[in-house]
Amino acid sequence: MSASDSHLSGVALWRRIADAIRLDIVGGKRLPGERLPGETELAERFSANRHTVRRALAALQAEGVIRTEQGRGSFVDRARRVSYRIGKRTRFSENLAGQANTISRIMLSSRLENAAANVASALGLRAGSKVTRIETVALADDRPMSRATLWLGYAAFPDFATRFAETPSVTKVLASYGIADYARASTRISARHADADETAALKLAPGAILLVSEAVDTDLAGKPLLYALTRFPADLMELVV
Repeated sequence: MSASDSHLSGVALWRRIADAIRLDIVGGKRLPGERLPGETELAERFSANRHTVRRALAALQAEGVIRTEQGRGSFVDRARRVSYRIGKRTRFSENLAGQANTISRIMLSSRLENAAANVASALGLRAGSKVTRIETVALADDRPMSRATLWLGYAAFPDFATRFAETPSVTKVLASYGIADYARASTRISARHADADETAALKLAPGAILLVSEAVDTDLAGKPLLYALTRFPADLMELVV
């Protein structure tokens, strides 16, 4: 084991290697079908041992970023990423129309809670106000594409969770309250590693990178309706602003 392996031991190092290879691919330095450098060359590049490199490659293969062929090496997978456009009118089903045969959303859970400061601010409520929190997973062709947490004011939408459980579409449930249309007021995008819950829900390999969208939707008069934190697997989805 090299000094760098010892210093950056275990998970941190193989994740760093996997991240660097992902960035090469996403940035266009590695094209679909291109053969990656061998384990020895990658080990030298990252001052790591071959076992650590092998673990990073295994994680990327599990995510569908690369494929490994016995006796030939590892190659950039040809899998196409889905484009998700973020604009004034952002709808999951409309965004994926034509890119997937089936699109669905599953409600994992719901609960009533006191709004934290950031949630209250986003929804224009007083801190501690009652809000409904809903956890969902959205799928395209039965493959998990996003993990989302939604918050809505309980006073305005007291049975939103019940309606959503019956019809898991934000647009349709808001319409049932008489809100025919709504708009995206703001979106902030960041990136980070998936946590254990997100890894399981999105069926990712440990260390996978997520694109995180923090968004507020309002009615057409500008009144906040919904605050959402949505996580997308970076290797499956590209966000287009």
